[in-house]
Amino acid sequence: MSRQASGLKAWVIQRLSAVYVALFGSYLVIRLIAAPPVDHQAFLAWMAVPWVALGVLLYIPLLLLHAWVGVRDVLIDYIKPSGLRMGLLSLFALMLLASGLWAAQAVVMARALAIDAGSMG
Repeated sequence: MSRQASGLKAWVIQRLSAVYVALFGSYLVIRLIAAPPVDHQAFLAWMAVPWVALGVLLYIPLLLLHAWVGVRDVLIDYIKPSGLRMGLLSLFALMLLASGLWAAQAVVMARALAIDAGSMG
């Protein structure tokens, strides 16, 4: 039963994260196409808007979690040697962790730079 519950939990996480990633990702694409920032300062000012920064900071871990669940399921299903499977899972987890930390740092730094520049919007 525990394995089924784990599978159900992964399925629910995958679906819920997909909803947010799809909706917020669509917003980002539409926003950046419809009204692209004219320069770096305009981008920083946009990132300084609290709901935008919060939305991006929520988007990052949900995107990474979505990727983790998907790749983990594929590796568990198709890579049979346990050592290779664990090595690949560990490598992918480290890559996701590094990517997430880098992306979160970029958002926080952009917001801090915009606030320092006095462009809080």
